[in-house]
Amino acid sequence: MTHGRARPVGWLLAAAAGVALAIALPADAARFWRWKDAQGTPVFGDRPPAGEVDGVQASSFRRSPTDPVGLHVQDRGSHYEVVADNRAPGPVEVQLALARAENVRPVPALPASSVVPAGGKRVLARVYPVDPRMPNAFEVVLDQLPGDPRARPFDFEYRVPFDYGRVRVDQGFGGRFSHNDPQNHYAVDFALPEGTPVLAARGGVILQVESDFERTGLDRERYGGRANYIRILHDDGSMALYAHLKPEGVEVRVGQQVRQGQRIALSGNTGFSTAPHLHFVVQANRGMRLEAIPFRMFGALGELKFARDETGR
Repeated sequence: MTHGRARPVGWLLAAAAGVALAIALPADAARFWRWKDAQGTPVFGDRPPAGEVDGVQASSFRRSPTDPVGLHVQDRGSHYEVVADNRAPGPVEVQLALARAENVRPVPALPASSVVPAGGKRVLARVYPVDPRMPNAFEVVLDQLPGDPRARPFDFEYRVPFDYGRVRVDQGFGGRFSHNDPQNHYAVDFALPEGTPVLAARGGVILQVESDFERTGLDRERYGGRANYIRILHDDGSMALYAHLKPEGVEVRVGQQVRQGQRIALSGNTGFSTAPHLHFVVQANRGMRLEAIPFRMFGALGELKFARDETGR
């Protein structure tokens, strides 16, 4: 029987954690059937056998509703196609790998990466039996990351992501507390009271939101990759992340187009945090990894200068 596992996009502050797609019977699932033919050879497919066949077993695996890209296996008779289906309003890079292979040969050889366009589908691999007379099985694993690694971000004048006024930065570029990794090196933490309206620093399309996380703490293992946040995709392929938002404080939806200066959320203190603040960073996909990129930002008194933070929060 084929299996699929997908590592959902942990698009927040750290790399995605692996989560197996459980065998279950949810509404949003890929279904597979297994039976034996007249010669006793195991057969599996994405459709039940025609006619009456004894010993047919039906299974399914669930794709998480937070996973923008789902996997489907289609029976083409002589082989199987592994198809990626992107439900996100922006491109997603995926990498397909084999976790188990018995008497099968994938084309292309795995692991292999590809970019699935917004709302599109793509055949990632075709899996052929090596010896059709013998039982065969395989299990595939999908890693996924937002954005297109071919994007080339250009210089842009970002606005301060809240109403103009006093600007206090608690942690700047390279801050040792939590800005010491490639995904957050050029991040800025603005000290804001909880409930402060957050504005879009640049227009774009809402790529992902999280709004129902209520906890906060200094346990990096538990909270390092969790917080309420919004990710906005810009027209040059770069992406801005607004994090540590107030529970139920997100005021936009996935797929919505927003303009620069539009209210999108309320600031908060969720996730790995010492005090209420807004974490802002611009990132780009650099080939199955997110990297922070430097940016220029302007307030009422002109361009903000973000010195490298050597102390951390």
